[in-house]
Amino acid sequence: MLNKQRTIGKEVTLTGVGLHTGENVTLKFVPAPENHGYAFKRVDLKDEPIIEADASYVVNTQRGTNLEKHGVKIQTSEHVLAALVGLEIDNVLIELNAPEPPIMDGSSKFFITSLEDAGIVEQEAIREEYIVKDVISYKDEATGSEITVIPSDSYMVTTMVDFGTKVLGTQNATLEKLSDFKTEIADARTFSFLHELEALLEHGLIKGGDLNNAIVYVDKEISEETMKKLLKAFNKDKLSVKANGILDNLTLHQPNEAARHKLLDVIGDLALAGTRIRGKIIANKPGHYVNTQFAKKIAKIIKLEKRNKIPTYDLTLPPLMDIHQIMDMLPHRPPFLLIDRILELSDTHVVGMKNVTMNEPFFVGHFPGAPVMPGVLQVEAMAQTGGVLVLSTVPDPENYLTFFMKMDNVKFKQKVLPGDTLTFHCSLITPIRRGICHMQAYAYANNKLVCEAELMAQIAKKK
Repeated sequence: MLNKQRTIGKEVTLTGVGLHTGENVTLKFVPAPENHGYAFKRVDLKDEPIIEADASYVVNTQRGTNLEKHGVKIQTSEHVLAALVGLEIDNVLIELNAPEPPIMDGSSKFFITSLEDAGIVEQEAIREEYIVKDVISYKDEATGSEITVIPSDSYMVTTMVDFGTKVLGTQNATLEKLSDFKTEIADARTFSFLHELEALLEHGLIKGGDLNNAIVYVDKEISEETMKKLLKAFNKDKLSVKANGILDNLTLHQPNEAARHKLLDVIGDLALAGTRIRGKIIANKPGHYVNTQFAKKIAKIIKLEKRNKIPTYDLTLPPLMDIHQIMDMLPHRPPFLLIDRILELSDTHVVGMKNVTMNEPFFVGHFPGAPVMPGVLQVEAMAQTGGVLVLSTVPDPENYLTFFMKMDNVKFKQKVLPGDTLTFHCSLITPIRRGICHMQAYAYANNKLVCEAELMAQIAKKK
């Protein structure tokens, strides 16, 4: 079943402090259009730069997943992204007036509440999903951390953590389905070991920390000097260690809260792959570094598969429309009619074909010694194929003309030469409204993608 993309119904705002900076932060979730994905906007900076939630922008994974684009930074992005994935929201702009989101209680719970207050709205475009067909793994040899994804009917995550300490040994957590994220995972809070906390305090890196947004596991004896620093940092008169080895600021939500929080981090970090995954993630000793390296690997595989995913058509079968039927519908005529056949046609897509022969009139003057089909004519041929799709929605197509409105993301991948057979695949990005057709178009030859473009055209009645 194809699921539609989703955004939120209205803007919502949260305020809090950043964990590492201690700065007051305002975060605003803003509805975003189809195919937008997740992006952060720094409204406190000149020109309000935007950083997309993309694994290629990961620059640092110490104490959180930190992104940077053109010198603009976003720190600790994972808890916010996990909430968006957990609620199956696809398109949101996250506005911030500081480098990092508010830490809140160290979980995703408050982000979930805020997003649900905004309401979730279904959009028209279909959600893209990467269906895992083979086992994919990434291992960090230095730490032994490893993430693997295996085929599955849905997105599932299992985390296995081993911290090698008496106070917090081996723990596991599993999310069977995303709809359980809110109740099973979202309230799992971030945690730290005392030895890590000492180093953070020493370097002034936990200014926004208080005992309400981090579980502190005491893995060593607390010296008098350390206790003084902790009391000052957390603004407390006294602190003690509970029987289960954590500081007495809070009570664990679940015995395996640490493993659940690691699972939350995995979901947030893998959002940076940019595409929903249909597969089971098995993460052994996950951390932000291995998570984001895996996200980069998945993103690269998805990109390569898209590029090499060449549809096949049986050109020996009778076409759905031959050249005469095409001319009955389209106003174009030779030498400017650039498609020979229509092979497939539905409400949302169309497939056309052109035999590129040496007799094409454009070869006479376009590099006659080394003839190459002009790129603009490849785009025109794709547009004519799309014209069949939009004109098929009116009862009298012969009375309409089709006009370009815009072209975006046009890319030419391979040369098209005499003797090549071009196939064009155009599919709607949004439903046709008021005669406007917005589509993604691809052209293929010799089992390779030769051209792609996002096209928008409108039909208008002849005067």
